[in-house]
Amino acid sequence: MIKKRLTNFNLEQIADSGQIFRMNKQSDGSYDVISKDKFLKIEENKNGEFCFYCSQNDFDNYWHNFFDLEFDYSKILKNIDKNDEFLSDACKFGSGIRILRQDLFETIISFIISQQNNIPKIKNTIEKLCEKFGEAKKDKETGIKYFTFPKAKDLCNLKDLQGLSLGYRDKYISKFSESVCNKEFNLKDLEKEESLEICKKKLLSIYGVGEKVANCIVLFSLHKINAFPIDTWMKKVIEIKYNGRFPFEKYDGYLGIIQQYLFFYAKSLKNLTEN
Repeated sequence: MIKKRLTNFNLEQIADSGQIFRMNKQSDGSYDVISKDKFLKIEENKNGEFCFYCSQNDFDNYWHNFFDLEFDYSKILKNIDKNDEFLSDACKFGSGIRILRQDLFETIISFIISQQNNIPKIKNTIEKLCEKFGEAKKDKETGIKYFTFPKAKDLCNLKDLQGLSLGYRDKYISKFSESVCNKEFNLKDLEKEESLEICKKKLLSIYGVGEKVANCIVLFSLHKINAFPIDTWMKKVIEIKYNGRFPFEKYDGYLGIIQQYLFFYAKSLKNLTEN
């Protein structure tokens, strides 16, 4: 177990921020996180320390980067326009959110599934996919059994995807997985690409991926933190709180982090006209 005292890090906020679908709260208050082929149990103890139940090697080489622990989020929070009451309140409300660095293939498949779907259904569908096509494993630290995320070669056959509540998304997943396997779509090249616009262009070439999903993928996997996904919540925020003119130029360079604060806060309000 690794203990860390962290600032701007809140497990509940990260889990409920809409960027990850395999991070779930347990009855004891801890969270189980499954990413790619790895499992992590994490909790905050009474001393305010975060306990990562994993080896030092896994923490250093995977989870440290996954949770974006090197980035200083306090710098972003200090740069918020104090005259913008709604954004200031949003930042205070969700100051523990981190932009996760998730596996690219898993993120693409997950956000294809997320289209026109609610969170419980998305999570349920992803777990069905993992149970059918992933590898059954047992975590060495906790003894907890879990399923890894499937590999592209396992998701190419359209018929195999039937009965998993995928609906029309099954053909998107099948075609994309096939393009990865036959090397028409190169994940490693995309991971190395520095340009946000080029990354988005390549993602938009995927059958079934639109603007919002592409922005989610570049933000939550490729860590292009200037991406700004706009869904129905964000449309409401921009229209109701900013009269259709959000000051994007003020936060150029880290718009994706701002988006997460706004999105998380907006979802918590019963009425978006509330301040």
